[in-house]
Amino acid sequence: MNEKYITVTQLTRYIKYKIDNDVNLNEVFLKGEISNFKAHSRGHFYFTLKDEGSRINAIMFASSTKKIKFMPQDGMKVLVTGKISVFEANGAYQIYVSDMLEDGIGNLYIAFEQLKKKLELEGLFDPSIKKKIPKIPKRIGVITAPTGAAIKDIISTIKRRWPLAEVYLFPALVQGEEAASDIVKQIKFSEEFSLDTLIVGRGGGSIEDLWPFNEEIVARAIYECRTPVISAVGHEIDFTIADFVADLRAPTPTGAAEMAVPQISDVMSYLNQLEIRLNTAISNKVKGYKERLKNVKNRNVFINPVVIYQAKDMLFDSILERLKHSASNLVHVKEKELLNIKNSYILKNPYQLLDKKANKYLQLISKLETLSPLLTLKRGYTITKSNDKVITSCKEVKKGDTLEVEFSDGNIKTAVL
Repeated sequence: MNEKYITVTQLTRYIKYKIDNDVNLNEVFLKGEISNFKAHSRGHFYFTLKDEGSRINAIMFASSTKKIKFMPQDGMKVLVTGKISVFEANGAYQIYVSDMLEDGIGNLYIAFEQLKKKLELEGLFDPSIKKKIPKIPKRIGVITAPTGAAIKDIISTIKRRWPLAEVYLFPALVQGEEAASDIVKQIKFSEEFSLDTLIVGRGGGSIEDLWPFNEEIVARAIYECRTPVISAVGHEIDFTIADFVADLRAPTPTGAAEMAVPQISDVMSYLNQLEIRLNTAISNKVKGYKERLKNVKNRNVFINPVVIYQAKDMLFDSILERLKHSASNLVHVKEKELLNIKNSYILKNPYQLLDKKANKYLQLISKLETLSPLLTLKRGYTITKSNDKVITSCKEVKKGDTLEVEFSDGNIKTAVL
């Protein structure tokens, strides 16, 4: 009775056989937009080709990737040639691409580049305004989905590396139309908790899944956030606008947790090194002060303190001798000056000096009288003035001028006719 039942493997092989032998599927030409692109280390390309209504998994082996002259990326529109077949392990049909051509860029990619350029011109990506992530945080906030691997990885990593930190979860939608506004709401709400660091992100996904982190409102909320923000969106190859505007980008949510907190063993090692350096510095200081104290104690002034008194005593004697010598010389000079004064001619014959001075005085009086204009007037001469100015020439006066004539016994006024 069980003979009519077949296994899943048998069914899958039959479907694969049918598809592989369908001439219409041996070479198909598809156009669509690349999503979930991954380049394997062996050179193979894995991606999803999609349009508005459907999607198909695609693989391009290294032997074919060497022929194309560009690097595919998410959001790129392409024209592919390939063969449709079934991957037996999961029963999914996929296209094995043999050739690929560029066919423009997807709408999401265009929107991404336009917003990136706009915000960059506004200075939101400027490295000089990035806030520093605290090295030893006490309170860390995480904005992500409350379930899933991302939050579990972040919390477990923080607790393992730095269990002293408190982790605050701000649950938010991270996918779908309402996700962007919900993320913004949680960013603003988180600022009420005096956090040291804020992690914003989610796990990996397609460009559509990650799109809320490419929304302008999310970018501006991160930029305006007073708390230093670490973005942790997707995998290492995924880049979003949030990564550019955040203060620090982490390649994964786990990487964000590692960047947010130190490793406790590293901190302990660093503290041990500081303790060793501190003990060494203190020891060197004590050793240096002991050496200085020893040198001070061995100074002659402490071994034989009387030397201080002896040196000062000798200096005092020297100053006293110089003072005595100076006083003696000064007295001798003054005595000599006094003797000279006593022996001077003036003191011995003061009247002769007075007579000499009187004769000189009489001679000066005689000279003064000789030069005096009053004697000239007594001899009959006069002095003529005009406006208090002595007239020395007739050319100095004119008809009608009033003149003052001075005689020895008085003055008269006259007019020129």
